[in-house]
Amino acid sequence: MLKPQLPQNPTANVAGSSPVIHGGHPAAPAPARRSLPSVSTGAVATVLLGGVVLTALLTAVAVSAISVAVAAVVLRSLLNSQNRR
Repeated sequence: MLKPQLPQNPTANVAGSSPVIHGGHPAAPAPARRSLPSVSTGAVATVLLGGVVLTALLTAVAVSAISVAVAAVVLRSLLNSQNRR
């Protein structure tokens, strides 16, 4: 009851429709599938190297900023302690 039933003749036309008649023209060939552009390993290495260099520069800037901030806090503390005396 719940199983779908296939028609006996799947190539038969639907009632009231006319068959499609193609002219004598051959069917156009399907377009060829284009492959993805190849990426050279040199380009990949350049991008990775650039990422590593930029990360190293960002890390150097962050470490420098932290060290300057620590030095500023220490100097401020030293100067405040001398002013109190």
